[in-house]
Amino acid sequence: MRNISTSIVIGAIAAAVIAISTATCANAQTSGGMPGDTSAQSQSIAASPARQRPDSELARDVRRALARTPNLHSTAIHVQARHGIVTLTGWVPQRAQVQRAGNVARSVRGVRHVNNRLNVRTRGASGH
Repeated sequence: MRNISTSIVIGAIAAAVIAISTATCANAQTSGGMPGDTSAQSQSIAASPARQRPDSELARDVRRALARTPNLHSTAIHVQARHGIVTLTGWVPQRAQVQRAGNVARSVRGVRHVNNRLNVRTRGASGH
């Protein structure tokens, strides 16, 4: 009898751990998502409340997210925000970084749309 009670308790604990880890994993995928996964990001943006964040706060958070992104040269990226619409201008050294920067900007809470106007420029290229 005691072994049956112990088995039931262990089974209940295991089920709870699985449920919590599944919910945590699903939450992480919804909030962060994979860099190329825009479907989860679009759904979370559409479901977000109507309350808008201040443009200065939004631009600051996008800049911080870009700076924290590995393999992204963000020092020449300029960020502007207006009514939840973020515009990225400037340059990056590789084409893949243009898309990566856009995805990072879209992942910031409060961003409704991203105008990605980044250019690709190698370090040796001339221009101002």
